[in-house]
Amino acid sequence: MEWYWALALLIGGIVFLMALGMPVAIAFLAANIAGAWVFMGGFNAVILMLDNGFGALSRFALIPIPLFLLMGELFFHTGLGARMFNAIDRLLGRVPGRLSYVTVLGGTGFATLSGSSMGSTALLGSLMVPEMQARGYRNKFSIGPILGTGGLAIIIPPSALAVLLATLAQIDVGALLIAGVLPGLVLAALYVGLIWLQTRLDPEGAPAYEVPQVAPFEKLLLVLRDIVPMAGVMVVVVLMMLYGFATPSEAAAFGALGVVLLGLAFRCLTWEAIRKSVEGALKVTLMAYLIVFGSATFSQLLAFSGASSGLIRWATGFELEPLWMLAAMFAVLLLLGMFMEQISIMLLTVPIFFPLAQSLGFDLIWFALIMLLALEISFTTPPFGLLLFVMKGVSPPGTTMREIYMAALPFIGCSLLLVGLLVIFPDLALWAR
Repeated sequence: MEWYWALALLIGGIVFLMALGMPVAIAFLAANIAGAWVFMGGFNAVILMLDNGFGALSRFALIPIPLFLLMGELFFHTGLGARMFNAIDRLLGRVPGRLSYVTVLGGTGFATLSGSSMGSTALLGSLMVPEMQARGYRNKFSIGPILGTGGLAIIIPPSALAVLLATLAQIDVGALLIAGVLPGLVLAALYVGLIWLQTRLDPEGAPAYEVPQVAPFEKLLLVLRDIVPMAGVMVVVVLMMLYGFATPSEAAAFGALGVVLLGLAFRCLTWEAIRKSVEGALKVTLMAYLIVFGSATFSQLLAFSGASSGLIRWATGFELEPLWMLAAMFAVLLLLGMFMEQISIMLLTVPIFFPLAQSLGFDLIWFALIMLLALEISFTTPPFGLLLFVMKGVSPPGTTMREIYMAALPFIGCSLLLVGLLVIFPDLALWAR
């Protein structure tokens, strides 16, 4: 069978099963079993493929996923996230567009600890949007920053999605997590600059109001008590990986332990919070492990059927410049993001894009960060970006999807600008080498 028919059969089968409403992981498993039967020779080949898939689940690199998820769940359910937001809110005082800045600064801090874009967006939307709309903020000042900072959780460590991508692509997990630090901070700074520009162009969109004055000593107390401990957990996790004191798995364990100790110190670690946190982390972890299983077997089928090598020969046969090929892959990710959720996109594209990127001479850590940014942008790409619907669910009644789309567009522009900066200055991603 020609490689393109093999590729069409494998991907077409998966898309068909997903269109029928089958869960992503189950659709991949069913298509993989059928593909192994066709391309590898019957029942024994299916057993061999399943054995190899179980072997992929035993990788040490997968351990950070449940631990990072547990960090975020504990941070949310213990109320430590709300403490940090309240502290930043009081520190900013009467700055124009104050609550928008609170959203970006607090959201960046929460993103570093949660690693969950949906969780970050849901928290920020439920906390901030009603308050901002009650103060007369327009949607671009309330909804826009939340959609932007929700996507920061994808690239700022600890990011469970980055760990999953690195595992699927078989690249260094720690290197990818560290690569996201500087670009994530640059993106947060771009968001702050965008809000500053919007408040200058439309001062009535974020009207000022009286806020209680905070004495200098009280400001210092807020920073030391409610901000430094939370931010310190993220800083310690990153520094442990950066300087080689711990592997990503060990750093994730220390991070989860750090949030537990903070919960005990602030007397907010209840059995109910622990139960909800473990339950939430377990659900997502099981889904992630099923996805790794499906991806491992899918990659083997692509290689065995000749689809991977054939596709790479076909793509490189156009003799396009590598940057044009990168732009084409980026566009494919954005297009898929309009209709699919991000893990499904990774499952379909990683086995194809990473060998192609390697053949083009791209640094795979740099390329993985570009891919994460594409996934982050696709989270908020109209009409079907996942975070758009999360935001719709937590927004006040009467908020239309068009208003959410228009609020998201300027922040999508900031993310695209960061992609351009990474292409021009790749050391932004490779700064730790």
